Amino acid sequence: MVAKRKKRTLTAGHTYYKQFNEEIRELIKEGVTDFTINECNGQRYIGIAMEGDIRFHINGVPGQDLGAFMRGPYIHINNNAQDGVGNTMDDGRIVIEGIAGDVIGYAMRGGDIFIKGDVGYRVGIHMKAYLDHQPKIVVGGKAGDFLGEYMAGGIILLLGMFSGKPDSPVAGRNLGTGMHGGVIYVRGEVPKDQLGPGLHTQPVDSGDLKVIKELVNDYAKELKLDSKDILSDNFVKIRPFSHRPYGNLYVAC
Repeated sequence: MVAKRKKRTLTAGHTYYKQFNEEIRELIKEGVTDFTINECNGQRYIGIAMEGDIRFHINGVPGQDLGAFMRGPYIHINNNAQDGVGNTMDDGRIVIEGIAGDVIGYAMRGGDIFIKGDVGYRVGIHMKAYLDHQPKIVVGGKAGDFLGEYMAGGIILLLGMFSGKPDSPVAGRNLGTGMHGGVIYVRGEVPKDQLGPGLHTQPVDSGDLKVIKELVNDYAKELKLDSKDILSDNFVKIRPFSHRPYGNLYVAC
């Protein structure tokens, strides 16, 4: 017999973030599994370090470090999100129907972050694979500078489709600077002068296309988009040219 899920609707409003998160944790102790949060108004740390099958549907704009360190919960935001979403996240899924700020997925080690619109700077910085965890970030719009900086594992898929910046390149300067693992896929082309030192784009192969298709299907389902439209263009990939991109800067003793 499947256990019945216990639901609760909360209004964040002007409640101080610490008090609001304490209320959520107390409700989880009482067995609540599904939260609808209305009038979210910049409250920080929602979902931080939470584990298991907990679901959040957020109406409004949550504050920084949403879902940081979390292992398993599902968070769906019907608006924009601020900086630090999924900081050091281990597992779970975060879906953002608008835009998101800087350092999304910092040191992320597992789970998915799906963003419909644009993102800020240093998204996916220090992202890494961990044991059998393969972190994934999909950005439907465009990205700021240093996307995938020092990336050590996982997948970033940049679509450039649902953007409020039609005249900007798909990504800012120094895309992939210092990356030494993982892969960045981009729909369409990337201007060479946007790439980090020593990097270049490569055509995708059949294995890449399988990964991209599966990821796009998940993304499109979550955000009610047309996966066929997303897959109708070509994709390129960016991989590290070395697992030690700065090795030649150090002198052996």
